[in-house]
Amino acid sequence: MLELRPTCEHCNRSLPPDSTEAMICTFECTFCRDCVALLHDVCPNCAGGFAPRPIRPAQDWGLGRMLGQHPPTPHAVHRPVDLARHAALVARVGIRPPEQR
Repeated sequence: MLELRPTCEHCNRSLPPDSTEAMICTFECTFCRDCVALLHDVCPNCAGGFAPRPIRPAQDWGLGRMLGQHPPTPHAVHRPVDLARHAALVARVGIRPPEQR
């Protein structure tokens, strides 16, 4: 189950569970859409791409799977990206789309 981290790792912007601005990589690194654009869709932690973070249903539809029973993690991960170092990573990755990295 996804952690649903509460903030962007780079800018620390709030990303509540229902945010359509939250983006994640395959390791659940969490960034806002603005920072994903700044990072050229290259995760600084794994070099993977980003996808919109799914929104966990707030209502129980009789399946026992809802936000109230499976809340987001309270632990924020705030690690501002070293943009110069990240630029070198982007240069190594080149124009390859995420599925070819």
